[in-house]
Amino acid sequence: MQHSQKKKVLLVGNPNVGKSTVFNALCNKKQKTGNYAGVTVASHSGHYSFKNEEVEVIDLPGSYSIYPSSEDEAIFSKFLIDEQKNYAGVIYILEALSLKRGLLLFQQIQDMGIPMILVVNQIDQAERRGITIDIQKFSEALDITIIQTNAKEQIGINEIKEAVLKNQFVKAEKISFETPNEHKNFIKKVASHNGLDNEYKAWMSLSLGTDLERIESVMELMNEPDSKTLVPKRLQVQETVRRYQSVDKILSNVISKKPQFKELLTEKLDKVLVHKFWGYVVFLMILLIIFQSVFFLAEYPMSWIDDLFSWMTTFISEHLPKGPINSLISNGIVPGIGGIVVFAPQIGILLYFLYLLEDSGYMARVVFLMDRLLRPFGLNGKSIVPLVSGTACAIPAVISTRNIENLKERLLTILVTPFMTCSARLPVYSIIIGLIISDGTFLGIKYKALVLMGMYLLGFVVALLSASVLKRFIKNKGKTYLVMDLPTYKKPLFRYDFKMVLGKVWDFITGAGKIIFIVSIIIWFLSYFGPKQKPDQFVASNVHLDHSYLAKMGKGIEPLIAPLGYDWKMGVGILTSFVAREVFVGTMSTLYSLEDDAPEVKVIDKMRRDEKPNGEKVFSFATGVSVLLFYAFAMQCVSTLAVVYRETKSWKWTGLQVVMMTGLAYFVSMIAYQILK
Repeated sequence: MQHSQKKKVLLVGNPNVGKSTVFNALCNKKQKTGNYAGVTVASHSGHYSFKNEEVEVIDLPGSYSIYPSSEDEAIFSKFLIDEQKNYAGVIYILEALSLKRGLLLFQQIQDMGIPMILVVNQIDQAERRGITIDIQKFSEALDITIIQTNAKEQIGINEIKEAVLKNQFVKAEKISFETPNEHKNFIKKVASHNGLDNEYKAWMSLSLGTDLERIESVMELMNEPDSKTLVPKRLQVQETVRRYQSVDKILSNVISKKPQFKELLTEKLDKVLVHKFWGYVVFLMILLIIFQSVFFLAEYPMSWIDDLFSWMTTFISEHLPKGPINSLISNGIVPGIGGIVVFAPQIGILLYFLYLLEDSGYMARVVFLMDRLLRPFGLNGKSIVPLVSGTACAIPAVISTRNIENLKERLLTILVTPFMTCSARLPVYSIIIGLIISDGTFLGIKYKALVLMGMYLLGFVVALLSASVLKRFIKNKGKTYLVMDLPTYKKPLFRYDFKMVLGKVWDFITGAGKIIFIVSIIIWFLSYFGPKQKPDQFVASNVHLDHSYLAKMGKGIEPLIAPLGYDWKMGVGILTSFVAREVFVGTMSTLYSLEDDAPEVKVIDKMRRDEKPNGEKVFSFATGVSVLLFYAFAMQCVSTLAVVYRETKSWKWTGLQVVMMTGLAYFVSMIAYQILK
């Protein structure tokens, strides 16, 4: 019997060259892609089988140089260097529109003696700009076989698999980097002393400020007179200048461009989209369109889902034998899960718009645009990537801060990112806005859409203000500048992005559903039984909700939350939502389904007509505003807390974040309620 061969390869390249798209095409995976730097901030692994060969592909974070300036680049460099014996070679992705930028890292890896396959991606984009690349001359100049691809259209993917199958990884026969004469003798001594097979590895060990491949220390050589001028940063600059001079000579013989090529759409759009005034106006308009769509487009599917779960509740209630099982399923589990699933259309619409903006190249403009705005608050333009990503989920957003070079700016971004409104908050906002805001419009825009946009902007403003305060307590280690290439605008992959959204929405439903399922059972159990219930009644009947164990627990914390305008049921919802924010909605759905025997009435209608003992509406305008503000400022969930600790490796900063956000949420909510009531 013939066994499949196993091979490991690395996918390497600059940020924003289509690396993740190639990875998805090779491995048939649904890793998130975006047309801006910083999407892949940790290595991802996938597999594919081709002609009886099993291949593992590891997608490393994008990097501009072998010398790391941020944590994601450090992940890249460490893996590339330390794991050389464990992979067959590197598939290097080079973007056709940024050959010069990409060849710096390519030559560094090539000079390390690592076998490579070179892929030039997005050839079609170069042709549209009137740029012609002589692939034959290019291949000869670099001494490597080149594969041309358009990964989004699946062009060239099989050629990559064929090259991997045939082991067409090329190891450079000579080093392209020439050591400066003033350092030549000392570099030779380092190479000889440590048994390195080429001088560039010795140069790298000194330029990195550490030893390569965990080799023997070179400190004993550093006392020699030749070593006094060997400052790592200076060596890196020397190398970069020399490499770019070499690259310019290569490209001058390889690239030709049509004279007086007409101004492209990218240049025309950027006159408006990155304008210092109109750029912000356009961005706000785009946000407004998105939030209007969240309510307008999701209205019908949400109604259908709500009707479906109401029918299921009624059907189960009528057809199952009366008793605990009937109550558990019809009043506990089904309403709880339905309370979350009903918001799936809104989450899907929001994520779809975000994916389209990323895929098109617009988010790179947002990064550039926001750099000017964020600087006074102690952040830089790269901080907008995790801040915007935080509107989907805070966990990957916090991880994406790894591409921020400056430690102070990275820490500030981690601490304030949870203020951004994540998709888990969207169900809470939607149900509360639905309770307290009318269906009217202003200039054709729903009041609800305006309020929802206001909540998102509020999170962003509070994040900036918090950063402005925190920057005074965090020491800065140097000043940074945002240097980035703005990619050309590209047609989004509408179908691919839609598939991505379906996957994310399903993950949301299944992830939240598991939690809601467990929470619903616990809540039902605590609400079905009570301390005054007789033993012979445990199976036969349930107590009134107000006399249950759950009510007793909820009323125990009521004095603490009463100044915010909340009753005990809302208190229970807030406590359970620390597991995940969306659990608040599921908890309220379960509680209000348990409260009466009218399964055909929608939960939101039950909440709307609920009253306190004094006759005041439970969800009054003042209470609704208080809830919105509480969830706008409170720490998102336990998972976010865990990832913040993992990224900061500090209980001090993690604890400060929890105390700061929870204290702010309580104080602001209380003030708002006391003023508005």
